[in-house]
Amino acid sequence: MIQQSLLAPVRPAFHALVGAIVPPAALLDEGQWEELEAIVEDYLARRPTKLRRQLQLFIRALQVMPLVRYGKPFTGLDPQRRARFLGAIQDSPVLLIRRGFWGLRTMAYLGYYSRAAAAAEIGYRAHARGWEARR
Repeated sequence: MIQQSLLAPVRPAFHALVGAIVPPAALLDEGQWEELEAIVEDYLARRPTKLRRQLQLFIRALQVMPLVRYGKPFTGLDPQRRARFLGAIQDSPVLLIRRGFWGLRTMAYLGYYSRAAAAAEIGYRAHARGWEARR
């Protein structure tokens, strides 16, 4: 059975959120975004269906929540307002919202920094053979 992409229905909001969480991600090209999404999708494929649905719902909620304060969805905000909004979400008095953001942020970092190009950019040279492989 071919599993349907979790991120496809929320792709614009996911890209905007990841770009706000990991600013260098905003500069990724289409192929790099595909690689990032594949990493996240692979991670999510091993998680319970309920959690995957909750993540998708959370991304949708983050997309529309700024309408109350800014009159625009998350994808319509400038970078400063995106950062301000996500700061408020991160510090929300509602534990479930903070946990949801923590999970989303973790996936953003996972997807961005698991790419081979990102590892090279930050000088990550870990190897299964340990220090001997670095000589």
